[in-house]
Amino acid sequence: MTRPFTGWHMTMILVAFFTVVIGVNVTMARLAIGTFGGTVVENSYVASQQYNGWLAQARQQAALGWKPAVSTDAARHVLIAVMTAQGALRGERVSATATHPLGALPPISLTFAPRDGTARSRQALPAGRWLLHIEIVQGKITAAFDDEIGA
Repeated sequence: MTRPFTGWHMTMILVAFFTVVIGVNVTMARLAIGTFGGTVVENSYVASQQYNGWLAQARQQAALGWKPAVSTDAARHVLIAVMTAQGALRGERVSATATHPLGALPPISLTFAPRDGTARSRQALPAGRWLLHIEIVQGKITAAFDDEIGA
């Protein structure tokens, strides 16, 4: 003998359904807030006004023909070798800022020491993925590059 489907059964089905939906939404919202690193730019309108300048800088840097090769050594020091059409760039000053992609860790300013055609950071990076903003200066020429390192 089967029992009849009553309003009590329907109420329990609706309560269970909305409990699952609300629980999933709360969980997803907490995860999203916990992993969001912040803003990309403070003011998108102001950033859009600088876009043509950024394109001009990119064209000037492309004309230099500098190609930085970025890696890490076993101790997680950053190694940067800048290649040109004539070979490795020599006598350059290199600096970089490493930022965590999700903003979970504070940015790290890196200074570099020249070493056999490469520049080696004096500071080691913690494990994980890092975004590098690299500035290379040789004489009166300055170039900036962005790269990603780690896993």
